[in-house]
Amino acid sequence: MPAKMPRLLSIAGSDPSGGAGVQADLKTFSAFGCYGMAAITALTAQNTRGVIAAYPVAPEIVAAQIEAVLSDIPPDAIKIGMLATPDIARAVAETLARHEARNIVLDPVLVPTLGVSLASDWLETALIANMMPLARLTTPNLYEASALTQTPLATDADELAAQARRLCDLGARAVLATGGDLAGEPIDVLFESGEKRIFRGRRIATRNTHGTGCALSSAIACELAKGAPLIDAIATAKVWLEGALEAGDALHLGEGRGPPHHFFALWR
Repeated sequence: MPAKMPRLLSIAGSDPSGGAGVQADLKTFSAFGCYGMAAITALTAQNTRGVIAAYPVAPEIVAAQIEAVLSDIPPDAIKIGMLATPDIARAVAETLARHEARNIVLDPVLVPTLGVSLASDWLETALIANMMPLARLTTPNLYEASALTQTPLATDADELAAQARRLCDLGARAVLATGGDLAGEPIDVLFESGEKRIFRGRRIATRNTHGTGCALSSAIACELAKGAPLIDAIATAKVWLEGALEAGDALHLGEGRGPPHHFFALWR
């Protein structure tokens, strides 16, 4: 019999421009040869120029979507993005815990680069208390790590590592604090079980960075679904993302920050 295709579930908001959120997650799943499913937590109005508006879905509807998938097509990994409100975060956490979901990658979406907020008050508290203990990995960017730890923006890898350590002290199992917005060389810091690991990357000169965090966390989830160790999953995802960023200009999309080219390795 042929090997089973890895199955991935995205729990995230909808981006009608296709660059971030559920749409970006599904593209990433497909790029990694996985079967993608989605539970939508919010409807947004956004494009490459920013987020115009966001409308959260009722928590019971979000939970019902997840319940429908998990009870019939159990995923091998789950990527979580925009949760929007504390009530949605708690509803998602309760549903996933009941099903003993595994290989959860949490991308704690809080504030977009441009536009209105994607999170209501107290979402940070709900993420720390309810979601991070369930997640195999949490992937905050520079701004999210600052907001979650209530500390100033990190200016170097050491400060970013301190924030990752703080989140683990607060209950996260493992934290990959992404430093793409640091000056100089882009550095990501993994903190897990009291140990720090640095992932170095190449600075890609491109405006196509819309949905980069979605793409990275989804790619890591795909590799975890295939059985890769966490460190290998992160390394593979980073190499793929660099290629997607380099190829993004070929898409010629929008007047602002376009998306990476998720299918750069397939659309030759």
